[in-house]
Amino acid sequence: MSVVAVAHHYHLLPDTPYALWVRGELAEQLDLPNDGTRVEVVGGEIAVSPGPSLDHNFIVKAIDRAMYKAETVDPNFRWESVHTSDLNLVAVQDGYIPGLNILEKQTALDLWERKAKHLLPHEVEAVVEVTSRGNAANDRPPRIVRPVASKWSGYARAGIPFYLLVDRDPRTPGVTLYGEPDVHSGVYQPLHNWKFGDTIQLPEPLSFEIPTERWTPWDE
Repeated sequence: MSVVAVAHHYHLLPDTPYALWVRGELAEQLDLPNDGTRVEVVGGEIAVSPGPSLDHNFIVKAIDRAMYKAETVDPNFRWESVHTSDLNLVAVQDGYIPGLNILEKQTALDLWERKAKHLLPHEVEAVVEVTSRGNAANDRPPRIVRPVASKWSGYARAGIPFYLLVDRDPRTPGVTLYGEPDVHSGVYQPLHNWKFGDTIQLPEPLSFEIPTERWTPWDE
């Protein structure tokens, strides 16, 4: 998805962006249309984005199908995918909507049964983000060594064990699996890299593969 607006001034809001986001009131306060537009809080700032594009959704669907295939082969496959669900990063006071959340099946069942409003970091094993023109810098690690608030650093600060980044930038297309999050510095370590066209072999404990032969960069 592409970020179309980032708000820096909140003097007209009745509470902090994060508090409003948690209560499900932020979109209403910003008078956003009910057309799939997303609102997140990244580094304390409000990020407003249109709904994801078709090519974004096709990639997310491919990962979802890969998980289903792994489940049909192995009845003991542990993982469940949850699309575009709110992830409340309590420790950093941010609220994100990942392209895909991957969590234990039993955790997913428990969340469903208690009708949870948000996912919490300790409930999620991995998150998936797919870049677009407007959000690529936010999803990637910073290009310079200094503290930069982004979803990449926020996931690390929250202790999400794995972060799978699908980067569709024509200049640097590919997939990176990050892990070993440092919750103090907000930094991940790159674990594996793949080119579009490769078959992604995710290591344990995820342990499933994702074909990418149809994945392409966004149009220049």
